[in-house]
Amino acid sequence: MIKNVHGHLVDHLGEAILAGRYEQGKPIPPEPLLCAELGVSRTVLREAVKSLVAKGLITTGPKVGTRVLPEENWNWFDPDVVAWQSKLGLSPAFLCDLQDLRQVVEPAAMRLAAERATAQDIAEIESAYAGMKNAVEKGGDYVTHDLRFHLCLLKASRNRMLVQMSKVLAALLRTSFEISTQRSNGAVTSLPLHRAVLDAVIARQPDQAEAAIRVLIDGARKDIDDVLASRRRLPRLSAPARRLSAA
Repeated sequence: MIKNVHGHLVDHLGEAILAGRYEQGKPIPPEPLLCAELGVSRTVLREAVKSLVAKGLITTGPKVGTRVLPEENWNWFDPDVVAWQSKLGLSPAFLCDLQDLRQVVEPAAMRLAAERATAQDIAEIESAYAGMKNAVEKGGDYVTHDLRFHLCLLKASRNRMLVQMSKVLAALLRTSFEISTQRSNGAVTSLPLHRAVLDAVIARQPDQAEAAIRVLIDGARKDIDDVLASRRRLPRLSAPARRLSAA
């Protein structure tokens, strides 16, 4: 979707806050300076400020001015906030928080998916798995299909709250999958583990679905922890997904 001036301004200011260019607890530049610097009207700037207030990034008032709030106030379930952080780079602390969230959310979601998935849900998950398998065998974009596989499973839980969480988890999942595909035979090894999750959901076996996803999550956590311990650079999510070579 093409963003308008308002959308671009919100992105610009949001990224600036998360990058620390506007410090937490301190005021952002006054309206006249920001309008001149960014080439926007006061009306457009004020609408952008309202959006950032709603996301918990800033507060504004007649006596305190417009100040950046501490990061614990930021709405980390807002897709824009996560997208800005992903673009800037996922910090080790942010990744650890996301990994904890994944370990809590996905096993429960798989249980629900095994109980509630519709025929359409199964078809979408099967399609994503087929894309992963094709990328392993013939080369191509494994990561995008892997991400779709997991997001379709979360959707199959038929729980609106879990579906909303999937927008946050997507940043971690993408990072995890990029790391896994960098390992020798990483995608080849993980493919049957994904099949085990899907088969358990199709068979309406909640216990098996939960156990299978835990195996995948534990492996992904180890991959990320190894990268963090080695101080190797984490994948940049602003770059295109890494493509596999044909097997």
